[in-house]
Amino acid sequence: MKNIFFSSIFFCSPILLLAQQPFGKEPLAHTYSIVAIDPETGEMGAAVQSHWFSVGTLVIWGEPGVGVVATQSFVNPAYGPEGLQLMGMGFNPEQVIKMLTDKDEGQMYRQVGMLNADGEAASFTGESCIEAAGHYVGDGYAVQANLMEKATVWPAMAKAFENSKGQPLAERLVLALEAAQAEGGDIRGKQSAALIIVSGERTSQAWEGRPVNLRVDDHPNPVQELKRLLKVHRAYEHMNRGDLAVEAGDIDKAREEYGAAEAMFPDNLEMKYWHAIALANGGELEAALPMFKEIFLKDPNWKVLTPRLMKNGLLTVDEEGVERIMEVGE
Repeated sequence: MKNIFFSSIFFCSPILLLAQQPFGKEPLAHTYSIVAIDPETGEMGAAVQSHWFSVGTLVIWGEPGVGVVATQSFVNPAYGPEGLQLMGMGFNPEQVIKMLTDKDEGQMYRQVGMLNADGEAASFTGESCIEAAGHYVGDGYAVQANLMEKATVWPAMAKAFENSKGQPLAERLVLALEAAQAEGGDIRGKQSAALIIVSGERTSQAWEGRPVNLRVDDHPNPVQELKRLLKVHRAYEHMNRGDLAVEAGDIDKAREEYGAAEAMFPDNLEMKYWHAIALANGGELEAALPMFKEIFLKDPNWKVLTPRLMKNGLLTVDEEGVERIMEVGE
């Protein structure tokens, strides 16, 4: 029944007909990528690197509870939203890739990897993709690459991903990109990279279910910059949990989360500031005062901000405590 139903929507839907455009109308994004799932959490992710500006805008796509797509080489961007639409209807990645490539006049120039919420993965490399080009489909992931310096790139990605079990999915995807670059990567060099993670549960809210969405559009070392941004992202996850703890009145939890963020980036004044606020609110003003002093000396605007927090309850010390805080750094 699925095949019969698909044949009717394929020729009637204006969205799906976009896949018929020949390769000459699409941008080039020769690159390497990975799509994968974390079987423990259900999260799915995609990561990519290329010697092409802003590769993340067209190559990787994801939808919570549905799947992820990497469409590359002579990119047909429609493979992203259409692939997700079809996987959301119940077709598996192998079926979806066949549906899209069978009706695509430029299919010999395409390369695409797809993975659904069940952990099923598939990949396709058109016969006219520029060498070295190829793909590998493993258990819960697929890697694909074209225009590489050598044909060891995608096997190295697979090995790195498989050897990193136990780590968070986002970090595992970055490790796969690093392994590809270590093998020579894109024969032209490197320029941009991107990483997305979506949850395994569907959501009706567009802002939910997308815990990681990072892009490096133009950088001499995009994978390393992506790795740095992921670390910043992890630190701000601690900051966000600290904020939620403050809202809930759990000062001990807030202090723990802010402290974890600050430990990751000790020179970040905002992280240090909210850690100091949490300490002060938790009755540890003496421990917070040296932190306030350091922050105020480096950037007086934090001192201007501090008394404003009293009005909405984000700073809960008494008037004497506020005075002591404001006196430091003078």
